[in-house]
Amino acid sequence: MTVFEFIVGVAYLVAAMLFVIGLHRMRTPSTARSGNLVSAGGMVVTVVVTFIYAVATSHGSVWGWAALAVGLAAGAVFGVVRARTTKMTDVPQLVSLFNAVGGGAAAAVALADFVHSTPGALVSLDSSIPIVLDVLIGGVTLSGSLVAAGKLQGIISGKPLQFPGGRIVNVIVVLIALLAAVLVVVEPRNVTMLVILLVAALAVGVLMVLPIGGADAPVVVSLLNAFTGLAVAFAGFAIDNQAMIIAGALVGAAGTILTLQMAQAMNRSVVSIILGGFGTADSVAPAVDGPGASAANVRQVTADDVGLQLAYAQHVMVVPGYGLAAAQAQHEVADLAKILTDHGIDVKYAIHPVAGRMPGHMNVLLAEANVPYTQMLQLDEANAAFETCDVALVIGANDVTNPAARRPGNAVSGMPILDVDHAKSVVVIKRSMSPGYAGIPNELFSDPKTGMLFADAKKGITDIEVAVKQYVTAGS
Repeated sequence: MTVFEFIVGVAYLVAAMLFVIGLHRMRTPSTARSGNLVSAGGMVVTVVVTFIYAVATSHGSVWGWAALAVGLAAGAVFGVVRARTTKMTDVPQLVSLFNAVGGGAAAAVALADFVHSTPGALVSLDSSIPIVLDVLIGGVTLSGSLVAAGKLQGIISGKPLQFPGGRIVNVIVVLIALLAAVLVVVEPRNVTMLVILLVAALAVGVLMVLPIGGADAPVVVSLLNAFTGLAVAFAGFAIDNQAMIIAGALVGAAGTILTLQMAQAMNRSVVSIILGGFGTADSVAPAVDGPGASAANVRQVTADDVGLQLAYAQHVMVVPGYGLAAAQAQHEVADLAKILTDHGIDVKYAIHPVAGRMPGHMNVLLAEANVPYTQMLQLDEANAAFETCDVALVIGANDVTNPAARRPGNAVSGMPILDVDHAKSVVVIKRSMSPGYAGIPNELFSDPKTGMLFADAKKGITDIEVAVKQYVTAGS
């Protein structure tokens, strides 16, 4: 080993340490932002060192290096611009797009290494197996993530899309992919089989994500993120790059753990989610001015009623759901909370793990509106706080607050929920009485202590804020 190679190895080790430290800091909202920067610093070190090493040890043409430099610059500019111009409500789509790019890039690395290997030379198992796994997982990630992004963006219907005999087709395509993978390992020079493997993997990704409903979006995004990490790790094995192996393994492990946690939060297995999930009844419900025919036992309230309750409460818990994100009402909620806090009222936010369209979506959304991290309570601590809560303000959340989950025999049975009904009083801001993703009525809405304010989240919060100001002023 030369001195130069030793320095490169040390640099990769430093980058790996930064990845681990950054990932550790992403565990909590208060340190997640700095953790992201630390991990980004590790990636900068990796890219710069790899580029220098490639220039110093290869004999590529000037045009080749120029193309590589242009590609790096274009990717950096696109990433910065796209991230800065993306709305917080569209972050899940952006994450899915990044997953697609990561999986596709990893598969491209394996394909390039396979095609440009020494003609006539025997490809060993320690090279062919990582290449095959990289193409398989990378292909599934690329197509599956693009379909997921399309569902989240509304380009593709968010409802589970299934067709007669679909699962049989899935099994056939998976078997074709596995057979092609085995043949590539047995005959490492069989380019045709490698192409068949890639096409089959792309088909598997599409067929896997299409039947998945909108309620399962957080699990799907997390699962595809884990796939991206695995694809990158296998690409690292294929080209013998330590940084890619370490980074990919970390992303794969973290994504897998997060996927299992998301599935547990929905009381469902990952396998059942992949085989087809809940629909998206709530996401397509039309806005209405009243409760509708299914609201016979519902108590309807006005913004003035809610403003009066909040102004004279001591402890208020805000329960955000995807309805808040869709209405982009996070700033209005933060303004209302500030008015209450300035009036001496304790305000907290109860965050369910699958309240948004991806893990941590609600935390990011509220952080954009400068909501203090200390006010965001996760499931267990939020449920403990509901026991002393005067008013629980539910904004666009449905299945994650349904008391029916405590009973067997329905679509949400066993799902960990926010114990909103344990608060002294509950206010639900919702456009209509339509069911959530699970397709069943929410028993919270007909609870005698619950008042329903039928309105768009942004308009409803704005009207409540006006009412609160009046009562606060009158009482001061």
